[in-house]
Amino acid sequence: MDLDRSKPVWPQVAEELRRRLTAGVYKPGERFPSVNELAAELDVAPSTVQKAFTALRDEGKLRTVLGQGSFVNG
Repeated sequence: MDLDRSKPVWPQVAEELRRRLTAGVYKPGERFPSVNELAAELDVAPSTVQKAFTALRDEGKLRTVLGQGSFVNG
């Protein structure tokens, strides 16, 4: 993923994760990769991925279960 570092990064990360969800990379009910896993993969800070996760949760695309992780909503 090519990030434009002259713009806020978290919306770009959120858009990439939305693209993956739409493409079926992650299936409904499936556990979503962790914040730290995605931060390492995308070469961004975990806080950046956390902001993207918050946006996706607010949109109803993800749900987070305390102590278990985040899951794709169907």
